Amino acid sequence: MGEVVELPKVKNYRDLLVWKQGIELVKLIYKITQQFPKEEIYGLTSQIRRSAVSIPSNIAEGHARDSLKEYIQFLSVAAGSLAELQTQLVIAKELAMGQVELIETAEKLAESTLKMMRSLQRALKNKLS
Repeated sequence: MGEVVELPKVKNYRDLLVWKQGIELVKLIYKITQQFPKEEIYGLTSQIRRSAVSIPSNIAEGHARDSLKEYIQFLSVAAGSLAELQTQLVIAKELAMGQVELIETAEKLAESTLKMMRSLQRALKNKLS
């Protein structure tokens, strides 16, 4: 089994580092997508922004739920949105829709956020057992 991660003492979701990092990711995604072509406003721009916003939103909603099982489920949904976002970043880079450096920064931040999320999920599952 993996190492045991101590759950942080948090009063609300805003205290969670993973939520804060999710917010930073959203801000970076908005900066990146401002450079996308205007004809993409209802296409990739909209989709990539929705995926990004979904990440901290699901972390917050899960934290607000009454059960650890629901919290874990919402973290799973957030992880799914993060995987969508990672795929969309690859597409944006392949289509040369923005600054490659910014997209690569977002990719690294997304990967770091996913690792944090998985660590939190493991800690919650251990607490549930």
